[in-house]
Amino acid sequence: MSVSIRVLAVSAVMALAGAAFAATAAPAAQQEAPAAKKPLTAQQQRMADCNKEATGKKGAERKTFMSSCLKGESTAAAPATKATQQEKMKSCNAEAKTKTLKGADRKTFMSSCLKGDAAAAPAAH
Repeated sequence: MSVSIRVLAVSAVMALAGAAFAATAAPAAQQEAPAAKKPLTAQQQRMADCNKEATGKKGAERKTFMSSCLKGESTAAAPATKATQQEKMKSCNAEAKTKTLKGADRKTFMSSCLKGDAAAAPAAH
């Protein structure tokens, strides 16, 4: 009988220990979940944004990009400038076409138009 009482006692201790462990593990899991829902700080958000933009860059190029991006330097301005340049090219081409410019006249007009001297170009003609 003493063996069966010992087995019963050990089983009871194991069951209580398992329940106690489960009770302590549950609050730890609950504490981690709200921490993941915290809003990012401004620096963390900037890091996440810069990481997304740096996709495809490697080595020194990535390091330089990340450095300037995290400092807040206008790395996004370069694509915006290209879009503006593309828009200028499109409008200058359209204007040169309506004026039926060809050869050297077209080249001169396009050069001044793309530099932003479009107002001076028609006056020269």
